[in-house]
Amino acid sequence: MAVPNYTYLKLKMLGPSGVITVGTSFQHAYECEVECCDHAMIIVASGELTTIRKEVTKEAPDPKRSTGSFEPTKGSKKVLIDLGSPEGKVVRIGTTLSSK
Repeated sequence: MAVPNYTYLKLKMLGPSGVITVGTSFQHAYECEVECCDHAMIIVASGELTTIRKEVTKEAPDPKRSTGSFEPTKGSKKVLIDLGSPEGKVVRIGTTLSSK
């Protein structure tokens, strides 16, 4: 059993010959805290990287598919962007989208 006192940065525990007291400085405690935070960020980032890597491999494009031509998806329609434009520029929007 140990009793930490964060105010005085002391740790007291029962030893074979009485109470053992371990102390430190505020500077050392701060350095340990920064190191602990850095270590935690690395662990979180590596876990996120593993998750992202799995998602990317699932969504990776097929390299055999030709990217030279664009084929619009089913369920899309052309909408004129600017009615006054002589070029007649259009955009395609999906007709299967929800109202939200």
